[in-house]
Amino acid sequence: WTSTAMPMLTGTLVTAIGFLPIGLANSAVGEYAGGIFWVVGIALIASWFVAVIFTPYLGLKLLPSFAGRKHHVDPNAIYDTGFYRAFRRTLEFCVTRPFLVILAVVALLVAGLSAFTQVQQQFFPLSERPELFFEMRLPEGTSIEATSKLAREGEKLLDGDGDALTYTTYIGKGSPRFWLGILPVQPNEAFAQIVIVSKDIAARERLKARIDGAVASGALSAARVRVDRFNFGPPVGFPVQFRVTGPDPAEVRQIAYRVRDVMRSDPRIIDPNLDWNEKMPSVTLEVDQARARALGLTPQDLAQTLQTLIGGVTVTTNREGEEKVDVVARAVPTERAGLADLDSLTILSHDGLAVPLSQVAKVKYSSEEAIIWRRNRDTAITARADVIDGAQGPDVTSAIWPKLQEIRDSLSPAYRIEIGGAIEESQKGNSSIFVLFPIMGLGMLALLMFQLQSFSRLAVVFFTAPLGIIGASFALLIAQRPFGFVALLGLIALAGMDMRNTVILVDQIEKDVRELGVTRREAIVSATVRRARPVALTALAAILAMIPLSESAFWGPMAITIMGGLFVATFLTLFFLPAMYALWFRRSLGEREAPQTQTVASHGFTPALAPAAE
Repeated sequence: WTSTAMPMLTGTLVTAIGFLPIGLANSAVGEYAGGIFWVVGIALIASWFVAVIFTPYLGLKLLPSFAGRKHHVDPNAIYDTGFYRAFRRTLEFCVTRPFLVILAVVALLVAGLSAFTQVQQQFFPLSERPELFFEMRLPEGTSIEATSKLAREGEKLLDGDGDALTYTTYIGKGSPRFWLGILPVQPNEAFAQIVIVSKDIAARERLKARIDGAVASGALSAARVRVDRFNFGPPVGFPVQFRVTGPDPAEVRQIAYRVRDVMRSDPRIIDPNLDWNEKMPSVTLEVDQARARALGLTPQDLAQTLQTLIGGVTVTTNREGEEKVDVVARAVPTERAGLADLDSLTILSHDGLAVPLSQVAKVKYSSEEAIIWRRNRDTAITARADVIDGAQGPDVTSAIWPKLQEIRDSLSPAYRIEIGGAIEESQKGNSSIFVLFPIMGLGMLALLMFQLQSFSRLAVVFFTAPLGIIGASFALLIAQRPFGFVALLGLIALAGMDMRNTVILVDQIEKDVRELGVTRREAIVSATVRRARPVALTALAAILAMIPLSESAFWGPMAITIMGGLFVATFLTLFFLPAMYALWFRRSLGEREAPQTQTVASHGFTPALAPAAE
């Protein structure tokens, strides 16, 4: 307890502070995953109390006592085996040739960083929820009756399908936001959505394959169809997006067409489209003011009459129980169905004469923008697309972006192309975390300085923090898992775990130098030999604890990152730290300090030092 309690507390708090940025992040990812900091922090602190209070108590009660026995058991005997003798010789080589060991570790670190370039990039993974979103988007200006008719055709694709438990159709709008990861859909009469609940994940995939196959065969050809799954994390929409902005809507549309054509060239892209494009039909009346006044009509009279004939006006309200039902007066369907016959409608003048609309107004048929999206007051059109299964949105976006260089170079200064989608949301999330890194760093520095009380030893500890990158990158490659936001959290936590092990080793080295009066060279080797097994077993326990999470869609990449990174970092730390320590204190390796206390020896334990012959 007296040897490891404080170093363990420092290492525990350093690990918990590694999750601090996500806990305090002021962003959508902070809202989504911020609870991990509080859960992990509380759990780690509780585990420290268990480790330094409850576990020693159990040891006192359960483990045998050797006091008073005739034959004294030498606690150093466990270090006098073939394995430990070979380990000791390796450590002595690391202390004697520190430059060679450090260069080897640096080469491995460079290889690990290079391996990261081959790992697929991801924002958040697909969820394991059984729902599917079956979306149908018709041309702008489509009536809600036509949208409803098409939605019924979409429902026929699901009727009698045993993989679909239930489905709910929304016409003119999307489903309510019943889950944080849903991106709300703006109300639109030309849009319909069917939310399907399948039996399980396998049934969900079979349903999606059947619907996609039916659409590819010509079903629902009047609409753009998208079958989407749930995604973990903040809502993104389409994973691949490129936003074109500028002052002139016509020019922005032409640039967006070119961007869409480039996107089509990538085989991983599915159905590239624009968030707004086609115009909707429009009818405009040009009133002949002179003729209208001659007949005693005003533009307001014309507007009210046309509204009554085509759209209808409420003439009264009928109460049925607690409900109020409006009574609407309008022309019969045969008179108001065809807009092509609009100029033949008759208008009653003030003296009761029936006047054809064509005598007082000219009907002009044209088209207009159904909606205009703006960003920072500039018109913005987003070219967007889905990706095939197995591909990641950030990887596809990064591959397409250089192909747009020619288009970007040809644009005038008023127009620009920006990356959206998963990459943009990932950058927002990462920025909200990185801005808190100084606070995290200061917290770690304060704790380590309190424990180590030396800038030199503090630097040695910090140099071991990146070692987890080596194992994490290769583990993700071997497991074929993408590196996303959750894996980034695991990598940050991994740095804290690495530093925790280093703090315990450094504290043990300094304790041996201070209390036993041995040289720093002897202390480095003996302390590492004694602490190797506890450090390795602690790391192994953490690795084994991650196995149940490794198959999780959400936590799997983080578990793989921690497992691979911790395994390699623990192994390298046992050799890299002695080399770094010997290099840093190379001028005082042979110096001895007068022993201040013999606390460890008084408990019947003498650290295993290098034999005199060696």
